[in-house]
Amino acid sequence: MKQLTALVFILTLWSCQDVKRPEIPENLIPEDQMAAVLTEVYLINAARSFDNKTIKEQRVKLDSFFFRKFNIDSLQFVKSNAYYTANLSAYNALFEKVQQRMTLMKVEADSLKLAFVLELEAKRIRDSICDESTIITVDVLSDNLPIDPKEKRKTSNGGLPVIVPKLIDRKPMQ
Repeated sequence: MKQLTALVFILTLWSCQDVKRPEIPENLIPEDQMAAVLTEVYLINAARSFDNKTIKEQRVKLDSFFFRKFNIDSLQFVKSNAYYTANLSAYNALFEKVQQRMTLMKVEADSLKLAFVLELEAKRIRDSICDESTIITVDVLSDNLPIDPKEKRKTSNGGLPVIVPKLIDRKPMQ
């Protein structure tokens, strides 16, 4: 009985040794383009998780959008993804590129928010006709733009409100 158990164990280990990796596809997506494709895939998945109802109502086909954008088809994407996932170090390098792209996108979005806030503040300063009763303080949601929580929205009794962002000074971390 011990010999049979040992034989089955050895055969099991021996059969697991022949793991075949996928061959390089004929139309392999280059690594830089694959990083861009994966970045777009993550953005599409984020959009679906954020507002899938609207996407379905508008009948937007996000997958076909990014296949057209990068001029690839689904089979080419699947084969290229399988090839890259077979080599873990190459796939990790690919995901580092994706992470760098996402970080750059976040920095760009934050700078656009900051420019918007500064533009609103400049408009408020230029508008000398506006009085205190028509000012609304808007909280700007961003990691890089902290808002003073003590500031509340102010409304007027009759006039149109003016939108003014209120920021607090960020103190350096020690």
